[in-house]
Amino acid sequence: MNLAEYYNQLYKDSIAKIADGNYEIDHLIDSDTDQRFGITLVIRPDAATKVKIQQFVNEAKAIEPEQYFYQNPDIHITLMSIISCYDGFDLQSINVKGYVALIQQVLARYKSFKIRFKGLTASSSCILIQGFLTDTLNEIRNDLRTIFKNSGLQQSMDKRYAIKTAHSTVIRFRSELENRDALVKLIEKYRDFDFGTFEVKQIELVYNDWYQREKFVKKLQTFSLGLN
Repeated sequence: MNLAEYYNQLYKDSIAKIADGNYEIDHLIDSDTDQRFGITLVIRPDAATKVKIQQFVNEAKAIEPEQYFYQNPDIHITLMSIISCYDGFDLQSINVKGYVALIQQVLARYKSFKIRFKGLTASSSCILIQGFLTDTLNEIRNDLRTIFKNSGLQQSMDKRYAIKTAHSTVIRFRSELENRDALVKLIEKYRDFDFGTFEVKQIELVYNDWYQREKFVKKLQTFSLGLN
């Protein structure tokens, strides 16, 4: 898959829907009864990259203040959803040490690698930073798929879709867009903006809600990659 072409097609399809008012509103984002939890391997961009992301987020917030905006502690790339969020998942029902041991076995073989955040794309319900990855990230994902498939541990990798990108969601629609045209223009302004390239030196295993909100996230383990 050519990642640039994938992001571009996703953008064309989704921005047309947003411009026409055919976007989707997430009605669970403010729900007190949402009990969807899981465990995920995540990558955090560095501070300099987050500054540039918040530049865009703050401009969008001025146009559409009622939408849901990711703040710095919540911004992440999903390396792999080990157990995709589902209603009623209980961390006490799994052996966390078993998961940590398997993941460490995989990551011990890898050195740090870089991800470039350049431009925006969209879905019908959110705005995303485009992440461009090296082969290393997908090699790690494939190794994780293999080792967990043979482990007998509970997992739901690729249950929703086989993850192949390195995007980061930064805005979700939680109410009707009041200034749709202005938001689309802003997204187009940042369509090819360079948010920065950062080196991935650490990967976190976290217990998380659907939106990776800091108040719900529990860090289970931090894995350090070898240095190049």
